[in-house]
Amino acid sequence: MSVTREHPAWGIALRLTATLLFAVMGLMVRLASAEAPVGQIVFHRSAWALVPVLLYLTWRGQFPRGLRTRHPLGHVRRSLYGCASMFFSFLSLSKLPLALATALGFLAPLLAVPVGVIFLRERPGLLVGGAAVLGFGGVLLMLAPAFIGPTLDSATLVGVGAGLATAATTLGARVEVKRLTATELPGTIVLYFSLICAAGGLATWPLGWADVSGTAFLFLVGAGFAGGLAHICMTEAVARAPISLLAPFEYTALLWAVLFDLLIFGLVPALPSLLGALLVVAAAVLVVFADRLGRMLGR
Repeated sequence: MSVTREHPAWGIALRLTATLLFAVMGLMVRLASAEAPVGQIVFHRSAWALVPVLLYLTWRGQFPRGLRTRHPLGHVRRSLYGCASMFFSFLSLSKLPLALATALGFLAPLLAVPVGVIFLRERPGLLVGGAAVLGFGGVLLMLAPAFIGPTLDSATLVGVGAGLATAATTLGARVEVKRLTATELPGTIVLYFSLICAAGGLATWPLGWADVSGTAFLFLVGAGFAGGLAHICMTEAVARAPISLLAPFEYTALLWAVLFDLLIFGLVPALPSLLGALLVVAAAVLVVFADRLGRMLGR
């Protein structure tokens, strides 16, 4: 039995809040990446996220009860997907403008199409298949600036590759989160995710961490707090509303990313990259609403 009743309006509001908080987290990560390596950022983002998570559990009267779980392996699977996604996402953020790194994350529903065809022998309709082709065409456009100029832009190639890996691992994490919300408290899901990811980030310490400035340290702490609050809001949203209902509101993240790029970094993405990002978003929206659009066109 589900521990949380569905309430679509609250789910949408929480998803919008989570989207803004994730955008703030991405900004903090991008700023901290000027001094700190990815593993160090992952540790701080996960460790400091425990503060709002524990306060949340206490406020809800779920601590220490929230430490108990009926599905420890489910938490491990969700956290492994999520931790891998975090590493790849932070690597992408360190190499690309916020808008482009954010757009690549929207490939998650598109990647489900070839996975279904190859492993589940599904036969997607023309609308879904066309959307998948459109989305991956958008990725090629986003890659275009890497091949323009006298030298190959390796940073863009690494950033896009990491973004693709982020989308793939995010897809697995979302499936596990939805399964866990059927029986687990949202705070419990976020708590174990933060603990396991903090351990994963700490494991990179022998590889060399930077002696960051006070300002960079504040960025690391800010990333943790924003990320922890965002995951609480996102998990609560998924527990209250169907993923298909929440999906469209996720794309507001691109608006925040473009705004931060302009205001904080003074960056305007190259025209091919911006067009590619818009194609990826449009394709993702088509995939999410393919069934509904198909029924409308069939009338």
